[in-house]
Amino acid sequence: MSNIPHVVILGGGFGGLAAANEIRNSLDSSKVKITIIDKKDWFMVGYAKLWIMNGTRTFENSIGSLNELPKKQINFIKDEIIEIDPKNNFVKTKSENILFDFLIICMGAVLVPEKIPGLVKNGFNLYDHNQLNEINEKLNKIESGKIAIAIMGMPYKCPPAPFEASLLVDSMLRNRGIRDSIQIDFYSPAPMTLPAAGPEVSKQILDLVNSEKIIFHNSQKIKHVESKKLVFENDEFDFDILLAIPPHIAPKVIYDCNLAKSPGFIPIDRDCKTPFENIFAVGDITSLQVTDTIAVPKAGIFAEGEGITVAKNIISKLELKEKVILFDGKGGCFLESGRDTASILEVDMFTNQKPSTKLTESTKNNLSKKLDFEKERLSKWL
Repeated sequence: MSNIPHVVILGGGFGGLAAANEIRNSLDSSKVKITIIDKKDWFMVGYAKLWIMNGTRTFENSIGSLNELPKKQINFIKDEIIEIDPKNNFVKTKSENILFDFLIICMGAVLVPEKIPGLVKNGFNLYDHNQLNEINEKLNKIESGKIAIAIMGMPYKCPPAPFEASLLVDSMLRNRGIRDSIQIDFYSPAPMTLPAAGPEVSKQILDLVNSEKIIFHNSQKIKHVESKKLVFENDEFDFDILLAIPPHIAPKVIYDCNLAKSPGFIPIDRDCKTPFENIFAVGDITSLQVTDTIAVPKAGIFAEGEGITVAKNIISKLELKEKVILFDGKGGCFLESGRDTASILEVDMFTNQKPSTKLTESTKNNLSKKLDFEKERLSKWL
């Protein structure tokens, strides 16, 4: 190790920011050097995208700047990672090689709409912040017809978000007084709304979308998209506006260094270790299985928890303690109703050897909590 150990963090999202802050809050810069590398210089709490979609927010008002990090003695490099060399402990960006003593990989999942033939040309990617303003314009112009929301691959980030999107679209159309002239269809390859949350919570979410006359079509596996037409394995449906959640994969550098097999994610256990010494992975780039069929959901709150777990284990190593902490698998996702209320999906992945989930009542107070959650993260991390 160099005189001052160097923790390099790939990705300035929930996992990376939580880990960097946790380490820095425990150890000052004479004890450990911390560098975050990200190809963009901003952070956004993912659910703000839906507020940009429905026009209650702008992109500029929803981001925090990663350029603020040096004030906390956390270095920030805006660059693209082109190689990870786990054997020789360095990462290569477009402009430099960076040596590390510890590496935390939290680059997130990559969205690949081009994997679905016809999608890029005929539909929108609901998770792409560059398309939100155009989606907003289209939703404000439509007078009649059909809006389709379609999940095109599993697993995907932020499991409740597409359902929230359908409820917020419903709310926009209601406010324009044209909801009755528009059909909202929701398509999922899964047999129920949220498989990881189990049948009971899935039924509650189904009841919620059905109560707003949103039609849920389960077990619809997409083949391709045509102009105004979705073609599934056993069915086809037409639409006027398509909001899609495209398939997710890991970034190419992860496959290049054999940390994961394409098109999958980095397999981890609750210690978030990879097979390489002092190299960890957290968040959406990983797959942490709970049972044979269920993995920890890809959501910011879990990336944050995993990032803090890894940070504590690195601090423990630097202080020469033996203790290993495991990720507790606890978290919660908000589900906004489109009626100025939200419920919270409370999740505990590991306590009883199987996930337990609960959907709280939808209240105004929970919607305030959702806003506070975002504010709190932006202010404490940046």
